[in-house]
Amino acid sequence: MELTRTLQALTDPTRRAILEMLNEGDMTAGDIAAHFNISAPSVSHHLNVLKNADLVQSQRRGQTIIYTLNATVVQEFLQELLQFFRVGEGERPFLRSKKDEGHA
Repeated sequence: MELTRTLQALTDPTRRAILEMLNEGDMTAGDIAAHFNISAPSVSHHLNVLKNADLVQSQRRGQTIIYTLNATVVQEFLQELLQFFRVGEGERPFLRSKKDEGHA
């Protein structure tokens, strides 16, 4: 999982709302679109961004595509995010410490 791509996917409130809906259960694109006042192509775009970030999976059932929350990736993302923001646990190489400031 790429943290940057996931974060970019989550910056949009429509995509976050889609994830919330999918957390309640699988849905078709039409079911999802019915909750928004945006065009069907816009909904498809949001779903594609979520799929590219591996937050959503799709499965074709006949003429219908069912969208599902990829809970495994969501859990991995949350673990990475918590790890990133951990407090007081070891060194974080991307941050300069106070002692490094005098040597810069």
